[in-house]
Amino acid sequence: MLGIAGLSLSACLSAAPPDTYEISAPTLAQPVPGRSRAQMLIPEPTALKTLDSQNIVVKPSEQSVEFLAGSQWSDRLPRMVQLRLLQAFENTQRIGAVGVPGQGLAIDFQLVMEIRKFEIQVAGAPRAVVEISVKALNDRNGTVVRTRIFDATVPARGRANADFVAALDAAFERVSADIVTWALTLF
Repeated sequence: MLGIAGLSLSACLSAAPPDTYEISAPTLAQPVPGRSRAQMLIPEPTALKTLDSQNIVVKPSEQSVEFLAGSQWSDRLPRMVQLRLLQAFENTQRIGAVGVPGQGLAIDFQLVMEIRKFEIQVAGAPRAVVEISVKALNDRNGTVVRTRIFDATVPARGRANADFVAALDAAFERVSADIVTWALTLF
């Protein structure tokens, strides 16, 4: 009996761990217009279960979903998007304060987001597609100030996992830079 348990355990230990990737906070090439003393909350974005995980989504067709073999995100995707956007706003030094729930800020506005796409589409030439819906919510009275859908598509430079992740990172950088610029003009 111990021999069988030992073989099962060694088989589990011999599997190589997946490559683990992160997305970057955007580096804004141009100075961001606007300055605000407002305090903003960035709640964790909502997403379908396929995106609300550490799996990196690959779409062979519009209706099918697969995950990038041997690869994963370093955290759940919505949490990474939330924290990278927080860093992007902080890096601008153009807002009074920005935080996540539980940090005790007296919130003026919230950015309520839904991650709609964060995927590699492989039909034809492989490309990364990121789409995030954002609502700017006045936290004082609960009204939506504005809403907008941000998206970007970036071709993958190759077919290796690292090429796919680099394309996703570049697409997210475009989307997040647009979100930051847009939000700072609202407050």
